[in-house]
Amino acid sequence: MAIVRYNPLSELRSMQDKMNRLLDMAWTREVGEEIREGVWHPPADVYEDASAVTIKVEVPDMEQKDIEIKVEEQTLTVKGERRHSEEIRKENFHRIERYFGPFQRSFALPADLNTDAVSASCDYGVLTIVLPKTGVMPVTVEVK
Repeated sequence: MAIVRYNPLSELRSMQDKMNRLLDMAWTREVGEEIREGVWHPPADVYEDASAVTIKVEVPDMEQKDIEIKVEEQTLTVKGERRHSEEIRKENFHRIERYFGPFQRSFALPADLNTDAVSASCDYGVLTIVLPKTGVMPVTVEVK
């Protein structure tokens, strides 16, 4: 068995990372994001091009049946739950760094989206939600 030198700063760094995540959840909430959240929230990327708004959410090690996507009014909500594997008992773990349990993320949507044609796919643990735009371009009116 190898001898491992104890480094007390690594424990402090781990505690600081956990506190930073907790404060980020409290202070960097998006406008329109609901206050109810689970134990963790998966990171998400939101971007748009001329034809659609795309949201990519990291949901590794989750089954598609455990993910629910709902569009109501101008809000898209993604919720689900990541569970521990039943094959490995908790007492057999040496370290658990990933979050497990329920999550919920909500995103405020612009008004020019066709919410009836939303599509979602999940590849390699990344949930991709595509919200096509209606194609109605804003009209600029010149003041005379």
